[in-house]
Amino acid sequence: MFQSLGLGGVKCPRCEQKNDDQSGYCKHCGLTLGAPRNTPLLRDNRWIPGDDQLAVYFGVNALSGVFTKTLRVPALARAYILQADKATEVPQGEYEIEGFFTRLNHLLRNQHAEILITRSVALPVSFEFEKLVTAEQLKVAASFTISLAVDQVAAFARHFMTAPGVVTTRQLQELIEPSVRQLAAEFIASRSIRDLADNVDLRQQLDERLQAGLKLRLASFGLAVERVETVAVRHDKYDHNRDRVGSLWLVADERQVQLEHARQLDQLYDAEEWAAIAREERKLHSDLRRAELRQDASLEKAELTLKESERLQALRAREVDLYSRIMDAKTRKVALDKGAGTVLADLEHELAKQKSQRDGEQAEWEQVRQLARIRMQTEMEVLQQTAAEQRQLAQQRLSHQLRQQAIENRISEALFIDDASRRREELMALRAQEKAEKQRELAIEAEAHQLQLQSLTLASAARQREAQRVQEWEDQLQLARQRELLRSDAVKDASNAVEVASVRQKLEALQREGATAEQLAQHEKLLRTIEADQLHTRQQQAHAKQAMLDQLAVDEQRQLLRQKEQELQWQQELRRLDKEREERYARWKGDYDVLLAQQSHEIARMETINRLSDTAKVATAALPNAQALAQLLGLQIQAGMGAAQIEALAQVVGAAQPAAARCSNGHALRAAHPEDRFCASCGVTLDVAGEAGKA
Repeated sequence: MFQSLGLGGVKCPRCEQKNDDQSGYCKHCGLTLGAPRNTPLLRDNRWIPGDDQLAVYFGVNALSGVFTKTLRVPALARAYILQADKATEVPQGEYEIEGFFTRLNHLLRNQHAEILITRSVALPVSFEFEKLVTAEQLKVAASFTISLAVDQVAAFARHFMTAPGVVTTRQLQELIEPSVRQLAAEFIASRSIRDLADNVDLRQQLDERLQAGLKLRLASFGLAVERVETVAVRHDKYDHNRDRVGSLWLVADERQVQLEHARQLDQLYDAEEWAAIAREERKLHSDLRRAELRQDASLEKAELTLKESERLQALRAREVDLYSRIMDAKTRKVALDKGAGTVLADLEHELAKQKSQRDGEQAEWEQVRQLARIRMQTEMEVLQQTAAEQRQLAQQRLSHQLRQQAIENRISEALFIDDASRRREELMALRAQEKAEKQRELAIEAEAHQLQLQSLTLASAARQREAQRVQEWEDQLQLARQRELLRSDAVKDASNAVEVASVRQKLEALQREGATAEQLAQHEKLLRTIEADQLHTRQQQAHAKQAMLDQLAVDEQRQLLRQKEQELQWQQELRRLDKEREERYARWKGDYDVLLAQQSHEIARMETINRLSDTAKVATAALPNAQALAQLLGLQIQAGMGAAQIEALAQVVGAAQPAAARCSNGHALRAAHPEDRFCASCGVTLDVAGEAGKA
């Protein structure tokens, strides 16, 4: 599993013997060269990582070589032996060689193995950020403690154990600090300072957000996030001279949670300052909308820096939160009390522009909630796509950073090589790998910018789908109004029935009073006329109403089918983007694996060549290289000769010179070309037979 460039000439960190071969293992004790110089672990055979170390890993040429002393695995450590692509945990205790292989009888004592030692409890890693901003662009400082542990040994070994070394607190901070900052910034930027101050569950919500986000990003690397603790979140107010006026500790301890933050905020800011802050927030919201319109007009010209992309992501998260507050509110006043006044004004303005017919305050509020629901659905789709892209990009950067750290560790180990020429060769090879990784880092950043452009394209498509959803909703409202109009015909029928009933009552009253036959006949005639007219009217209305109901049903069905079709197309587009993203990540992963395989192959080839003898190097090299190598080896042999050996060699060479055939001008002929008719040096005609006779 370990890859090395052959650190020959490095002293073994356990036995301190110098090793000149290129096997990668100490020829005296069998330990992997370049192992971490941990005295308790390597010399005392007490397997436990340091205080600031999450894991330590090294290798041995033969597994039995670790038993120079009694092996001890304390309770504070967990030890694994990786052999033949299988990880075996070594339980806590003390081991002699025979008892060890009797207890773990599937391990091969004479085969090489890699050893991983990690902590039995998670390692706390601290993070501090000073310039996180809220929804009003007020700066907030935050500090966190994240406890990390090794979860999946195979995945951890695949990504971290490319060379002997350790994983320290500093390395973990460098690895995951960008991800922690991004997740914390998005959480805080989606909330106002008053929301943060009034939220008694702030600590728990922030902890859950960080733990869930980091879990997705670190799971493939074999790391687990055991616990996230928000130590403190504070806001400092400064005057124009940058002198601190006051601080508000939003989360520090249980006592601080009970403080009256609203009173403290009022002490820090007066009404005029709060009004200015609210205007600034509305301006940011308007700038975002204008930026989206500009991006829709010219997407090919839109380029955003990483910080601007994160800011837009945070603003979208803020809008999703405000839309959800409007949807949960029963009345307009409740929404205003929840701090959703900014987007509420936008929604009401949008409805006013559409000039939609509203029936009462409750109906108007339901329309606002529906529009908020549509807006939130759009923002959620964009957020989900962008979050998935950011997660994959973070994994790429983590892999790249792990590779850079491994190269840095190899460079630090190569500096211990005693032979200057070999040290220079190793450093040159490592610097070449470091340069290649720099080029790959540029490629990752270029891909990140490409993803930002694709995110803008997705946002534009989402806005178009949002407009379609609004139109579909308006069509549904129109059909609902038509049904209301049809229901109004029933009111007319009821009024006609009342009129018929009143005529009947008058007729019955006349009969009781003994009215004349003529009066009775007139009322009966009037009653029959009304009934006939109503019957005719009802029949016509029934036919018309049925036709309108049929047409309305057709329109509703058509509108429903069109809505389903458009939603299906949009969901297919989202799935296509998901598939493209997965294929792009798989392609990157494949290229990265191929690159690592090529580098491993080159390293193995160099190690094999270094282990060859001089004769084997000449025999296996290509003809031009073999000739140059043979000449170089000859010069090296001559450089090691004494005076008597050099004199004897000169006599042998001198004796070989008179035996060579020469032309009439004294130039030596080419022995391997007897067919030559002219001298290769001066061009004189050769008498082959005569020259041969002279020779």
